[in-house]
Amino acid sequence: MVITSDERYDVLVVGGGPGGSTVATLLARRGERVLLIEKDHHPRFHIGESLLPMNMPLFEQLGVADEIARIGIPKYGAEFVSPWHDKPSHLEFAQAWDKSLSSAYEVRRSEFDHVLWKHAAATGAQVIDGWRITGVEFPAEGGVVARARAEDGREQQFAAKFLVDASGRDTLLANKLGTKVSNKQHHTAAIYGHFTGARRLPGKAVGNISLFWFDHGWFWFIPLLDGTTSVGAVCHADFMKTRKTDVTTFLKDVIAMSPALSDRLRDAELIGPATATGNYSYKSDRISGPGYLMVGDAYGFIDPVFSSGVFIAMQSGFLAADAVTACLHKTADEAALALRRYEADVNRAMERFSWFIYRVNRPAIRALFMNNGNPLRLRESVMSLLAGDVFRPSPIHARLGLFKGLYYLKSLAAKAERLLARNTARPLARSGKA
Repeated sequence: MVITSDERYDVLVVGGGPGGSTVATLLARRGERVLLIEKDHHPRFHIGESLLPMNMPLFEQLGVADEIARIGIPKYGAEFVSPWHDKPSHLEFAQAWDKSLSSAYEVRRSEFDHVLWKHAAATGAQVIDGWRITGVEFPAEGGVVARARAEDGREQQFAAKFLVDASGRDTLLANKLGTKVSNKQHHTAAIYGHFTGARRLPGKAVGNISLFWFDHGWFWFIPLLDGTTSVGAVCHADFMKTRKTDVTTFLKDVIAMSPALSDRLRDAELIGPATATGNYSYKSDRISGPGYLMVGDAYGFIDPVFSSGVFIAMQSGFLAADAVTACLHKTADEAALALRRYEADVNRAMERFSWFIYRVNRPAIRALFMNNGNPLRLRESVMSLLAGDVFRPSPIHARLGLFKGLYYLKSLAAKAERLLARNTARPLARSGKA
């Protein structure tokens, strides 16, 4: 039996992760009647524990900065470890163009997401967890009607003027509309687990994230406040398909491929079974439409290498709140303009991250992170990117554009050198002198 809710909301937000809780808080603060609905019960497990310095102003604006500080371990930078280089590279956010972007946190996502969820409720949003949205319709007269099912089988319909899809990797609307597209040029998958007893960096760097490259991709090493360390590998999906064992054994076998990481985990113990997930890079071919918009992973996800997921979701939540407000209270032309601006801002930020992310395993990009020099202030620009400075206007974007140009020139030169070597080798081989 379907129970129809008599209450009509201004905004229905699907998904109680960072993006959904952020937009729900901001809209409720503006006086909108907001329903925030989540399929699981908080606190619940989630991967993606590393935050960026540009998250910090968002915490202040939301009013949760003190609570996040209580559950997080300070993160001042990142360590890059490459088997093709003599020693690790240690980069600090204080080296960024904007010197105020000096730190962030590593957090347990179960605690972090719960803080944001409770804050949305305290701000005035109605929150319901343990209910899954099973269907969405957009009536001709406008608005949205969503069907939901509780864990005990109860069903209910919720009506609202507008829908914010923050359903994360469930991609509620992108699946419904058939707009989700996997990135075939960056078809990655991940395998991960949590360890106790991992050897961390000393002193102030104890909470810094470490990235270990290896032949098939890269590993993350994220220290958490309770002594646990999150460790995962991101590899091409074809490599993941070579797995012949259970997931936990496979993770241990992959870790053994990195001597540097293996050394850090020599006395560590894996807590529980490992987890694998695929389809890491995807994007919907639209972000909004009549009566709806998408936020965070519900729209697209690039790759976890620069810890961009939570930040993009939260910053998109701020931008989405403005777009939704325009859709509810301004003219149709003004609302359309707000949605176009929202789409442009989110896409621009994702593109700024993704150019580097999709090339992170290439020698030229590795060299950038492993080189301690700062020619043309490129190091400061890259650290600003790693800090999350991708939405606002900044001098770093021109500098990163310069680096891209140098990268393409170097790639062309290397290609020409390989072609010349191949053409030289062929006559020698035919003459028997090779």
